[in-house]
Parts: sequence; C-alpha cells; structure tokens
Amino acid sequence: MLQPFTEKSYFIYIKWQLCYNESAFCKASETQNVKILRRVEHLKEVKLEEAAYQFDGKMSLRQAIPLGLQHVCAMFVGNLTPLLIITSACGIAGGEFADLQVTLLQSAMFVAGIVTLVQLFTIGPVGGAVPIIMGTSSGFIGVFNSVVGTMGGGVLAYGAIMGASIIGGIFESVLGFFLKPLRKFFPPVVTGTVVLSIGLSLISVGINSFGGGNSAKDFGSMENLLLALFVLVVILIFKHWTTGFLSSSAILIGILAGYVAAFVMGLVLPTTGVTADGVEFTKAWVLNWNKVAQASWFAIPKLMPVKIVFDMRAIMPVMIMFVVTAVEAVGDISGVMEGGMNREPTDKELSGGVICDGLGSSFAALFGVLPNTSFSQNVGLVAMTKVVNRMALASGAVFLILCGLIPKLGALISIMPQAVLGGAAVMMFSSIVVSGIQLITKEKMTPRTLTIVSVALGVGYGMGANAKILANTPQFVQLICGESGIVPAAFVAILLNCLLPRDEK
Repeated sequence: MLQPFTEKSYFIYIKWQLCYNESAFCKASETQNVKILRRVEHLKEVKLEEAAYQFDGKMSLRQAIPLGLQHVCAMFVGNLTPLLIITSACGIAGGEFADLQVTLLQSAMFVAGIVTLVQLFTIGPVGGAVPIIMGTSSGFIGVFNSVVGTMGGGVLAYGAIMGASIIGGIFESVLGFFLKPLRKFFPPVVTGTVVLSIGLSLISVGINSFGGGNSAKDFGSMENLLLALFVLVVILIFKHWTTGFLSSSAILIGILAGYVAAFVMGLVLPTTGVTADGVEFTKAWVLNWNKVAQASWFAIPKLMPVKIVFDMRAIMPVMIMFVVTAVEAVGDISGVMEGGMNREPTDKELSGGVICDGLGSSFAALFGVLPNTSFSQNVGLVAMTKVVNRMALASGAVFLILCGLIPKLGALISIMPQAVLGGAAVMMFSSIVVSGIQLITKEKMTPRTLTIVSVALGVGYGMGANAKILANTPQFVQLICGESGIVPAAFVAILLNCLLPRDEK
C-alpha cells in the first residue's frame, strides 16, 4: 500500500485528469486509461481499509470478517473457560451431565454473540455503541467456587448461581442508570485493587487445572504437568516470537497444540491407570471423541436448561460481585475508547455499556450461562490494532452466534483436558494480576494509595480467602465473604478510599 501522502497526491492527479482535463484522458492510450481506472479502484480499496479505524465506517465483508475473527480468536477460549471450571466444580462435567455441559458451552457462544451485537448497536438505553466484545466473565469464578463450596455442588448449586446472576444482573443495570454520581467512588486505586484480587483468586484455580483437575485420579501426574507445560511454552513462543494475527491468537494456538499433543499421547501412552484401591480409571488427559461423535450438528440453544433457584447464600455475594463487575466495565470501556479512539467515553456510553453488561448477564442466566461482561483481552487488542469498526466486530459476533447453533463444536470444547486448559489459564489469570498492578500504578503512588492496597489485600482478600477465620462471625458476613477474597477486598478498598484524607496537591 502507498503512503497516505502519495495516495492523496495521486487522487488529486486523477481528479484533475477526469474533471479538468477530460480530453487528455480520452486521448490517452487504452493501456494508460486502464491503468488510471485500476488506480481509482485501488484508492477505493484504501478508503475501505481506512474505515477499519472508524466506528461507523463502511467496510466490505472480505475485510470486515477477518478483523472480526481476530477478535473472536482473542476471546474464544476465555469465553468458555469459566463454564468448564464451574461445571467441573459443581460435578456436572461428565457422566449423566455430559449433554448438559455441551448445551451450556453451546449457549455461551450464542449468548456472547447476541449481547455483543446489543452493545455495538444498542436497544434504547441498553448498549453503549462502543467497540466492545462481550463474553462469559472469569471474574466471578472465585465467588462461584465459594457458592459451590457452601451449597455442596450439583445441579442445585448451579441453579442457585443462575438465580443469583439474574438478580445481580438487574442490580448492575440499575447502577448503570445512576453511574455518573457513582464514578467518584471508583478511582484507579480501587478498581486496580479489585482486579488484582480477582487475579490472585484465580491463580490457584489455574494451577489446579494445570495438574489435571482436583477431581482427577491422576492429579499432578507427569503426563498432566508436561502437557500443561507444553501448552504454556507454545503460547509463549507465539505470543513473543510472532506478530499480528498469530501473536494475538497465541492462546488459541496453544490450546489447539494441546489437543494435538493429547491425541499423540493417546497413541503412544497407556490411557488408563489403577488407584491404590485397585480401581481402574481413565486418565484426565485422554480425549473422549465419543462425546463429539454423539453430539448433533445443529440445535437451538435451550432456554433454562437447569432449574433456576433463588438462594440467599448465592445472591448476597454475587450481587456484591456485580458492583465490582460494573467497575470493571467502566474501566474496559474507558480503556477501549482511549486506546482505540483517543478520547474519553461519554456518560451515555458508559451508562449504556454498564446497563448492557448487567441485562446481558441476566439474559445469559436464562440460557444457563454465567454472567456476560466486557472482555479485557479485546480491549488490549483494540489498543494494539486501533481497529474499532462496528461492522468488523459485528461480523465476529455473528460468527459466535453461528458457533452457538452447532453442538458438535461445544462438544469438542468440552473434551478439552484440564491440563490443556491449565496451561492457558495460568497465563490468562496471572495477566489479570498484572492488569491490576497497572491500574494501581496508573497514578502516582502515595502513602494513601499504598495503605488502601495493603489493607484491602492483607485484611480483605486475606481473610476472605481463608474462610475458616470467619467461622464465628455473623452469617451475613460469611455469606458475603464466602471462600473468595474478592468481595471483602473490594469493600475494604471502597471504604478506605472514602474515609482516608486526600493527598494534598
């Protein structure tokens, strides 16, 4: 492609040829005329490419689709990972519940596509008309693990998570309508501390998957550890030794490499083992292709695949987590507008984005899917590529919807070995910690900010992550804090930010 100055100059030249010197154009040889016309067509293509950097720019499908798929690649794995983790924690990842998990994964892709389209094009006050990709939130994993631990797992616990998500989503959407006066309570030090605590709570989850999953009979075996390490190494290679599409798709490539490695391992290594009690079992890294073969090619996502349960043990901590999610959404929207459009978001964009975040989560719960929120991975991708075109992102959303109509794809994802997931999850979850640190250090560190971060993490996150210390506290405290340190850390950070005297400027 020519440089912008050259393109502009040549366009002026052609315009002069066609408009002011028409006779010269007509007298030119046929070959010369063809060259000029081809150049005009090339300039049209250049114009279309420039539209990628405009939110409302018109793009051809051949240009929009690859750009949209790039965004899908950045979030595809992250969109399904929380479901894999929580269904496994609830004990509905296999056996009699195998079909249910496939259905949920299918619905996760369908819902992500629908909610993204609403965020891009808006329905009344719902949606911010911002270049954001929506998907299943990983920030709730810690809180949901706490709910599962409190309620004992099973379909009942998963149903309670759905009920809490419906109420929490509505609550977040209400916050969206009153977002402007609430923004002052969530400076970078508060949002950064919350994001940091989310990352810390997820690292242990990623490590559990790294070893093959807590419930695996061969947890921590050399096969599981080496498989996870292989996936991690592949991700690092593609992330830092390639550029462009390959670099942004490093996690997806790592996952695919993990599938190939697991397949090869199944050909050369024993696929079964024997416990100390003499019980034979299938190793965690073995791919169950029968599950894929039995899945259908096309199906409409099921409405309420599990019975929705409204239980205060789930509702209280999840509602508070939705406040945290609203803060995250504000941060993501601000990041994508500053990184992609070089401006701050308007109050309308922020409000509409948060409302969509909340109602999208309630909508997701009706299909048995965990809360939907803005994806930080895609915020980073926008900041890197500057591609903000609505049609490009919408083409990615349509692709997600189509994937949601193909159960075989959901089944293929559901057979992913936990070790493969862990190899990717360790890096993804650790990067959330780094994002939190970046938010905290966005402004100058002062004794005040150090105090907020230290106390929120030490007392809030520390006590919440060690639930036994709260055994003698009132029940509502146990309900709110559970086994996750995210909510108490958020509480402490917000409280200290309000109470501590401001630094003198």
